[in-house]
Amino acid sequence: MSSHAWTLLGLYLAVLLLTVKPLGLYIATLMEGRFAFGGAIERPLYRLCGVRHDEEMGWLKYAFAILLFNVLGVVAVYALQRLQLWLPLNPQAFPNVSPNSAFNTAISFVSNTNWQGYGGESTMSYLTQMLALSVQNFFSAATGIAVVIALIRGFARHTAKTVGNAWVDLTRVTLYLLLPLSLIFAVFLTSQGVIQNFDAYKDVTTLEVTHYDAPKLDTAGQPIKDDQGVAVTEPAQTPTQTLAMGPVASQEAIKMLGTNGGGFMNANSAHPFENPTPLTNFIEMLAIFLIPAALCFTFGRMVGDTRQGWAVLAAMTLMFVVLAAAAMHFEAQGNPLLTSLGVDQLAGNMEGKETRFGTADSGLFAVITTLASCGAVNAMHDSFTPLGGLIPLIDMQLGEVVFGGVGSGLYGMLIFAIMAVFISGLMIGRTPEYLGKKIETYEMKMSSIAILVTPLLVLIGTAIAVLAADGRAGIANPGAHGFSEILYAFTSAANNNGSAFAGLSANTPFYNVMLAIAMWFGRFGVIVPVLAIAGSLAAKKRLTVTEGTLPTHGPLFVTLLIGVVLLVGLLNYVPSLALGPVIEQLLLSAAH
Repeated sequence: MSSHAWTLLGLYLAVLLLTVKPLGLYIATLMEGRFAFGGAIERPLYRLCGVRHDEEMGWLKYAFAILLFNVLGVVAVYALQRLQLWLPLNPQAFPNVSPNSAFNTAISFVSNTNWQGYGGESTMSYLTQMLALSVQNFFSAATGIAVVIALIRGFARHTAKTVGNAWVDLTRVTLYLLLPLSLIFAVFLTSQGVIQNFDAYKDVTTLEVTHYDAPKLDTAGQPIKDDQGVAVTEPAQTPTQTLAMGPVASQEAIKMLGTNGGGFMNANSAHPFENPTPLTNFIEMLAIFLIPAALCFTFGRMVGDTRQGWAVLAAMTLMFVVLAAAAMHFEAQGNPLLTSLGVDQLAGNMEGKETRFGTADSGLFAVITTLASCGAVNAMHDSFTPLGGLIPLIDMQLGEVVFGGVGSGLYGMLIFAIMAVFISGLMIGRTPEYLGKKIETYEMKMSSIAILVTPLLVLIGTAIAVLAADGRAGIANPGAHGFSEILYAFTSAANNNGSAFAGLSANTPFYNVMLAIAMWFGRFGVIVPVLAIAGSLAAKKRLTVTEGTLPTHGPLFVTLLIGVVLLVGLLNYVPSLALGPVIEQLLLSAAH
């Protein structure tokens, strides 16, 4: 790694950690109902919606409210896409989105995955981008935070039958956390050159005629391949370029802060209208981890022991540093085949990367976005080296618990913490306890479901896609890399990330339906057991700390927690990783 890479990583960590306590304290104050000016704004909304804000819910009612809220979101996003041709704010007169693509996108944005099988600026009207996609960026982020707050209450309360009020939690998170931060961030982005308008797209004449190879398409719009399975191309040229316009900055802000990741533009954060400068790149990376990191302090504050929050944050930070250093190192090495041909690769593997960012900034961005359930990209992950592409895969397959998504990262890590104390209890022959709550059979059953649901979705979905002709038809690069493309797609969907290798043609009925199933159950197949655990813990009495109680705030527990995340979270995927990026690296080395 270069000195720039180490400086960038160090500066990023320093700025991030400085924000943890103040923002975490604010979130705790907000969610404990101690926010002084909240009532005057909230109460009219509650009366309008018929919500009894002073009545709390048991975990089952809380889960039902969360599911109902998100099902209604799916219906709204689907309807707006299917009707956009006849709705206003559509200056390009984009047609209605196809049923299977609209279904996939609705599930995607509601589940905080934001997987995009379409080109944003060539498919969605301004109204759809704002009223469907941007709104769900807020609501899906609020859902994740509400769920983790309910779980924290489960630890903090004792002999209680409730875990909070879902409608109140969703309202407070949206109004007082996500909206203000997004407004500040959007203003900053516009100051740096990110566009924010309702203009029609602009056709401009370029200084030079652009020559390129365009893929040859069949009547169904799919790439034609030769006998060896390689895509057929034909020469093409154009003297003009169409510049997409639109309300980009407002969507970009919540896309990052809510760990959503769905780009207004098809090129996402590699596009200069979304991410124009190294400064915006740095702040966008910071925005991704901002709330997930702060929630660790919120956790410690609400359970009455801030050391617990710092311990979880320490485990996340240690894993992040190792993974970030690995990705930046691999991308700095370049492609050995090009090196053997005498190609200068002093800048590292620059294929698929923006020159204004380079390998260090692109590698760090890739790790941050895949450790969080964000999925925004500023480089083409499909063009990473085999080992460089392996790191984002591992990031997601860990369960995206290293900071992770807003709320989802922390509740995923707390599930692993429950597993860690259970394993330690077995080692020393004591009943496992965490934060004064006895961990029993019910909690372990629910934890097992929460941990296993995503690997099952990923591995079964990948197997079906590899076996099915419709699944194999989308592969652009046959062989080990093609397998990695499919594995990455299902890993991204089931873990609610949304990034892609982008070499897979996934906007087909097969992939739109399969990935939608993975996204929905990857999200709510985890949320429901997490809320069940919250309800069970809230009802328990708090045990007295004794000399035999395992301390869960020191280096020993941090080490144990990291070990459980690596062993329990990652081992499920080792055989599939061996068939994809590992064997690809071996083939590359053999060719070299």
